[in-house]
Amino acid sequence: MLKCSLCVHDERTAKIDIINGKPLCRECQIYLRHPPNIADVRKELEEIMVGVDEALVAYSGGKDSVVALYLAKKVYEVRELEAVMVDHGLMAEEAIENARKIARHLDVPFTLLRYDYSDIFREALLKGQSPCRACSKRTMERLRKYAVGKGYRYIITGHELPFGHHPYREMRGGVVQIRLLSMMTEGERFGILEKLPFEFPELPGYTTNCLILGPALERYWEKHGHSFEQRRIAALVRYGLMSRDKAEKELRHPSIHEEQRRIVFKRLGLEEPFKGR
Repeated sequence: MLKCSLCVHDERTAKIDIINGKPLCRECQIYLRHPPNIADVRKELEEIMVGVDEALVAYSGGKDSVVALYLAKKVYEVRELEAVMVDHGLMAEEAIENARKIARHLDVPFTLLRYDYSDIFREALLKGQSPCRACSKRTMERLRKYAVGKGYRYIITGHELPFGHHPYREMRGGVVQIRLLSMMTEGERFGILEKLPFEFPELPGYTTNCLILGPALERYWEKHGHSFEQRRIAALVRYGLMSRDKAEKELRHPSIHEEQRRIVFKRLGLEEPFKGR
């Protein structure tokens, strides 16, 4: 099976061609033709943050949103911040407590909004799909409406990948989403976490906050034979934001704690895993 020589895609997850004797996926081919300028992205990020004096931080309680909150507060010194966490019904309690603790440590007001995303999660498990895109889309819309209602113009998020070649985008209602971790390496992020009283919950998958990810990854593996995180993690490797070794570990078949699986299936009203279906 051909594997991309630049990222972690293989023939299961991407079209791969032999270019100058090396296997390269189509995404890496586009990247090499139009590579983003890291210095320009970071410069643009610095420039927009100069004008941010109040903002909502999309605060999941995971490691990346914690770093984003720290940067907004301590590095960019945003005058007025609110850390807003959306609990979709399957956030780990450890993550919620982590979120409260870090916000208190940084002296930032913390707001917890509770919703029920059971429809998204149930459909993902039944069909062997990823729940992440639908979950993220709904959450960002909830946060956008919250921001408009509270008069915030900016929503800061903890994404490492920019919007193409830019670290921000305009949303409806005059709100601007800023990906504050754009082009920040994993090493840089972990260096910041070491300064904070952050605790890592033992959850499968590339997550430090979400209970649904592990069972959804397990179900997707059963049906498709690989991880639905492949494309995003491949991009992190391509951009030099994660090592290949770490990426390959993250993309392995997840090992799910039975108690986690039991909690997820019970909350979603599903009786048992879908072995062989």
